[in-house]
Amino acid sequence: MSGVQMITVAEGDSDQRVDRWLRRMFPHVGQGRIEKMCRKGELRVDGSRVKASTRLETGQVVRVPPLPDADHKPAEVKRRISEADANMIQACVIYRDDHILALNKPHGLPVQGGSGQTRHVDSLSEALRFGYDENPRLVHRLDKDTSGVLLMARTREAAKGLTAAFRHRNTRKIYWALVAGVPTPYLGEIKTGLVKAPGRGKQGEGEKMIPIHLSEVDNTPGAKRAHTLYATLYRVAGRAAWVAMEPVTGRTHQLRAHMAGIGHPIIGDGKYGGSGQENLGDGWGAQLGGVISRKLHLHARRLSFEHPVTHKPVTITAPLPDHMKDSWTTLGWTEDLASDDPFEALQ
Repeated sequence: MSGVQMITVAEGDSDQRVDRWLRRMFPHVGQGRIEKMCRKGELRVDGSRVKASTRLETGQVVRVPPLPDADHKPAEVKRRISEADANMIQACVIYRDDHILALNKPHGLPVQGGSGQTRHVDSLSEALRFGYDENPRLVHRLDKDTSGVLLMARTREAAKGLTAAFRHRNTRKIYWALVAGVPTPYLGEIKTGLVKAPGRGKQGEGEKMIPIHLSEVDNTPGAKRAHTLYATLYRVAGRAAWVAMEPVTGRTHQLRAHMAGIGHPIIGDGKYGGSGQENLGDGWGAQLGGVISRKLHLHARRLSFEHPVTHKPVTITAPLPDHMKDSWTTLGWTEDLASDDPFEALQ
């Protein structure tokens, strides 16, 4: 058993959670023990109590209580990543340098665990080290059924810079979707509030975001302002349209709720575009029928940002997933028909 230790946070360790910092310093100490130390006030930063999620700053002094010796801790049984999963996630890499990498995240693969999910990008990140000692870190999220560009940081410096860029909206994201009906005007914007409506399950299953008028935001608990740009790129009569969207804000399910809210749910969106959802096309809710896949047709096509280390502009583009490629082929479209940035004139 070690004694009390007072450790100063190094420059390269700033802006990370204290629990993650501690587990890197003492790999044999489990998450449950760290949270217990926080609850009991044994783990302190500059003399103050902390939560596991408290972020550290350079120069702070962390009081670490006596810890068991590594030799006395039972060996952890690590869940091995199968060769098939390792090959799958490595094949998703569409950009990589010394500091960052980007995946074309598949439809149906969660970014993190939750609700019984054990196979997700975070759990497979060990296969993305490519010679580094640590796993790459997530710096933003995509919904489970949304495919496309997912950025990860390979170093702490890059993680800090990218996290700040997403937090302060210094990135640009363009999504592609197939929607029911044809939005008009063809180029427009959607500004609403979004508020979470509880689900009907015991654990809140089925909760969703509901658009409300901007005038109601200040008087609605939990409501947040949401702003989306959209451009109708191609259409099939009045039945369906290929739409590009740029989220100006980054709210939960923003694009799905906004498109359903204007009467044009994203194809395959059972949560926001069920059979009761009105739309201006002749589809039935968010399904077109026939050979068109029932999977969600929402894809994070393009991500632009300033590189956190070189400070050069970077733009990453992800090809469509197979089910959307098939739909594009059925509807007579190819990816090269669309402008890389239909919102460029609005910037």
